[in-house]
Amino acid sequence: MDNNTRKDPNRKKKAPEQIRRNGALTHRKKKRGRSVGASVAVHSIKVIGTILLSLFLIIVITGSIFVTVLTIYVLNFSNVDETITLDKGVVSSNITKFLYKNPDYDPDDPDSEEYVLYYALKNPGRKSQWVDLSEIPQHVQDAYIAAEDERFMEHDGVDFLRTFSAIANTLLGRTQGGSTITMQTIKNITGENQQRGIEGMERKIKEIFRAINTEKIYTKEDILQCYLNIIGLGDGYQDIVGVQAAANYYFGKDITQIDIAEAACLAAITKEPATLNPLNHEEDNRYRKEWVLKKMMELGSITDAEYQFALNKQLTIIGDPDFQSRTDVDEDELNNQGLTDWFMDEAIDEAINRISEKKGISATEARQELYNGGYDIYTSVDINMQKKLEKEMQKASNFQTYAFDDDKLLSCFVAMDYEGNVKAVVGKRTEKKEWDEFNIATDGKRSPGSCIKPIASYAPAMDQDIITYSSLINDSPITITNEKGEKEEWPVNYSEVDGKWGNWSRQDIFAWQMLARSLNTAPAQLVEKMTPAYCYNFLKEKLDVSTLTENDINYSPVTVGGLTEGLHLQDLVGAYMIFGNGGKKYEVTYITSIVDPQDEIIYEKSDGYKQAVSESTAYVMNRMMQKVITESNGTGRYAKLNKTALAGKTGTSSEWNDLSFVGVTPDYVSGVWIGYEFLEQIPTEKYQNIGAIWKNLFGDVAETEPHHNFEKPDTVIEAKYCTKTGLLAGNSCYSTDIGYYKQTNVPATCSGYHG
Repeated sequence: MDNNTRKDPNRKKKAPEQIRRNGALTHRKKKRGRSVGASVAVHSIKVIGTILLSLFLIIVITGSIFVTVLTIYVLNFSNVDETITLDKGVVSSNITKFLYKNPDYDPDDPDSEEYVLYYALKNPGRKSQWVDLSEIPQHVQDAYIAAEDERFMEHDGVDFLRTFSAIANTLLGRTQGGSTITMQTIKNITGENQQRGIEGMERKIKEIFRAINTEKIYTKEDILQCYLNIIGLGDGYQDIVGVQAAANYYFGKDITQIDIAEAACLAAITKEPATLNPLNHEEDNRYRKEWVLKKMMELGSITDAEYQFALNKQLTIIGDPDFQSRTDVDEDELNNQGLTDWFMDEAIDEAINRISEKKGISATEARQELYNGGYDIYTSVDINMQKKLEKEMQKASNFQTYAFDDDKLLSCFVAMDYEGNVKAVVGKRTEKKEWDEFNIATDGKRSPGSCIKPIASYAPAMDQDIITYSSLINDSPITITNEKGEKEEWPVNYSEVDGKWGNWSRQDIFAWQMLARSLNTAPAQLVEKMTPAYCYNFLKEKLDVSTLTENDINYSPVTVGGLTEGLHLQDLVGAYMIFGNGGKKYEVTYITSIVDPQDEIIYEKSDGYKQAVSESTAYVMNRMMQKVITESNGTGRYAKLNKTALAGKTGTSSEWNDLSFVGVTPDYVSGVWIGYEFLEQIPTEKYQNIGAIWKNLFGDVAETEPHHNFEKPDTVIEAKYCTKTGLLAGNSCYSTDIGYYKQTNVPATCSGYHG
């Protein structure tokens, strides 16, 4: 080896350790770089995994909560006792029956009926007739099963395969019905048909559980029989219900005569009657009919030969709404419905409102339900009283002083018991000639005149102990600000002596005398003390007067009855019930209960009431109002009865445009109004006193009431009072009379000094 090549004296030699260290350092450096990259990757994987796991757990937890909530929500509808009644009498009738209590009912007589049919209400455009399943040909049954629910005989009320398929199709934007025949039957019976949103979902869930429960109780034959009798098959103009009515209408046949082709035609209508009926949409019906026939063949319901024959058969469609193949129907259904009387109009209107309120549907929908039948409506009518009043109201002699023609005076009358149950109502003097004719007693608004005084001023003042039976009130006016902003003395009194409005005596007069003579000054002073607003609210809140406006928060409306719109006679009479029942104000009704087609009581009159005034106030007011009748100068003296106690009040509006009388007897409160259609002075010389008119109309009824006297409560004291001071009579009082006082407000005893 060459020394020059072999050895460089200037070259520094690296120590083996340094080389190893450098190598080691270099090696470690490279190794450390690879470790950091791997750690980052591992860390990232862990973070992503944690996030995914968290999201998964959140989804699982959220899903669990959702499923739990949904389960609880669904279980709220799973009332195992909730079933639908499929009995013939409940679901088949197209008649709603209005009933009344039989006055001749004998509980010991098994043949005596407690309730009697008052009126059979039916939809004249609805054709329906029940037919037993045994009379419906098998091919008709098979056609409907093929068209509407091919697994009907297999499932337990719900075809979950079809239901899930319907949900899937809905999500894909396609429409497919998922209801079984059982579910359709339930929907038709209940009338519940919500389609969208929460309400639609709730309806569907309830329908599923009802279907399952129904199939636990009824056989498939029961369900199919009901379904075929209530399915809607109309053409959009005629309301055709059930296969029997449809066979009559479309083919002029009895259901027993329907062949396979006709059966498929009827089954084809069901999906959409308005657009698939053979009368107005022959081609659309034919396509659907062919599909039904094919389905029947696939299911083995008919043979190939029967399929071909039915497919090629030409059908004859009649469309006769009057055709009826059977006469063995309910007698009430065959009878002419007849014109409603005054009471029935009000009962129908109330039934519609009650059904609307109960079911949360519009009045129009409720009316349709009512007319479609199946309801039992129990009314409060006294049928004998109703007929008698209608007859008496048409007698001119009950109104006229002497016989004359061209009698255009109008009148109305209403009577009820002391729980607000109307017993009779008549809307006009003339014979009723129209359905739902305008009823002045319930629809008209006229001034009550002085009939407002007992309920707006005297009763609330008595209840607040502002007056007693024998309080002395000065016959003087109050000072008010008139419409011109000027101060004036108001009101003036009316004098029966000369028939004119006059001024004031300025004398002290007992409270009962003020009421008996109907002087205006006493109620004006009482209203001034209580304020018009208080009296207004008493009428509105305590006595349910429904026609008040804010303009009636003033002196004239609540003092002398100058109401802005007037009030209904029914409201006025209803307010007076407090004077015969211990101060209780009940709701005024024509109906005591309503039973729906499923035999469920959807309305029953409550026995609740408002205590408008105390029992003692009510009785003292009653005794004061009896003076209106019994005193020689009482405005209601012409209404006096022979053997039955009567409390009451007359009312006259300004210019003699309206005359009213409300009578309170031990068993009934009743009232009459007379006047003209448009405001016009009543020629009183031609007509009897308003009290006499009431007596002519209702006197016979009142005299034959079960009771003839009012019972005095223990909270009222009967005592002599001094006719000079109005205080309880003392030993030195030589002139006394009998008075009635609340135990909480008994006058002091007269000292005997009468100066």
